[in-house]
Order: sequence, then C-alpha cells, then structure tokens
Amino acid sequence: MAQVEATTERIIAADADTVFDALADYKDVRGKVLTGHFSEYEVREGGDGEGTLVHWKLQATSKRVRDCLLEVSEPTDGQLVEKDRNSSMVTTWTVTPAGEGKSKAVVVTVWDGAGGIGGFFERTFAPNGLARIYDELLQNLATEVEK
Repeated sequence: MAQVEATTERIIAADADTVFDALADYKDVRGKVLTGHFSEYEVREGGDGEGTLVHWKLQATSKRVRDCLLEVSEPTDGQLVEKDRNSSMVTTWTVTPAGEGKSKAVVVTVWDGAGGIGGFFERTFAPNGLARIYDELLQNLATEVEK
C-alpha cells in the first residue's frame, strides 16, 4: 500500500487569525462552508478546534462514500489536524499570514491507498478529485470570512 496525498491551497483576503478561527469553528462555520460532497454533518463533542469530534460522510465520486469520524487537534499555532477514526485518513489545515490583511490556507490529506490495480487508479485520480473538493471548500470559506 502506498500513501496517497492531496494538497490544495488558496490566498484568502482576511487575516490569518480570522481564517483559522472560522476553520476551527465546527459548531457554526464549518458546516456552512462544506460542499455538496459532504452529508450527515454532526459535531459530537466540542465544536471549537482542539478536542472536537465531528462526523460527516464524504462522497468523493458517485460510487465512493467515506464515513468519517474525525478527532481534531491543534499541534501548533495556525494548524488543525483531523484524524479519521474510521480509516488512515489525516487532513492537516495550515493557515499563515500572506501579506497585509491576507492569509494562505493549505489543506493536505493523506491516507494509505489500496494495492493492485485499484490502488493505481486511486493514486492516479483520487488526489485531483479531493483537491477539487477542498478547493471549493476553501472558496466557500473565503466567501464566509471576506464578508
């Protein structure tokens, strides 16, 4: 099994603290900025960054739905890590300043891919598909914080 990685980034016209706080707000903001690929969104514990436990289903393709139960941690300033209890998937969100009144948001998701021919197709197509989903989510986040 090879590790699969998808990365997306966006410059957002809001300061890094504002963007990070919105991203870490699973109670009020996160559910609003998710794309149509996410369903059954539910905060089960916490709701603000570290210590949050959140559930959703991610429909990456018409046939592939991943049931996610994510534990949220904040290992460093400006960084959220979501570890899926149901799989090897880990998503890391990093928000840093990017000039006056701007920030750079980067999301990296890694997981252990399948073996064989299925793994080949997963490594080939899944990163771009997931990057598109997260690009749309970052656009929604930008729209939310740039109001």
